[in-house]
Amino acid sequence: MNSTVHIYPINGACHRVAPDATAFAYREANFAPVIAGMWPAPADNESATAWVRDYYAATAPHSESGGYVNFMADDDAGRVRDNYGGNYDRLVQVKRTYDPGNLFARNQNIRP
Repeated sequence: MNSTVHIYPINGACHRVAPDATAFAYREANFAPVIAGMWPAPADNESATAWVRDYYAATAPHSESGGYVNFMADDDAGRVRDNYGGNYDRLVQVKRTYDPGNLFARNQNIRP
């Protein structure tokens, strides 16, 4: 398995901005982990995916419910509300105003 976990510090200017000033709500967090599951053999998909999910489950009790949206993958789509935290409802209103047809619907989409 070629998987890894990156742990990025969140510090400095990020902590001097109010959580509701931008879309990123987790300004009080100190680290942003990324579980990068990679493996060369398709035959390992089931066991390697299980490793990633098990690692996530083991760290979840020590983590925020959401995170930095640029670190999310397609299978994190069910966590969009958590990713934006208390900013989600405001961002839905912005989306309804400026993109009611949901043209910009890639990645961690906020539906209008």
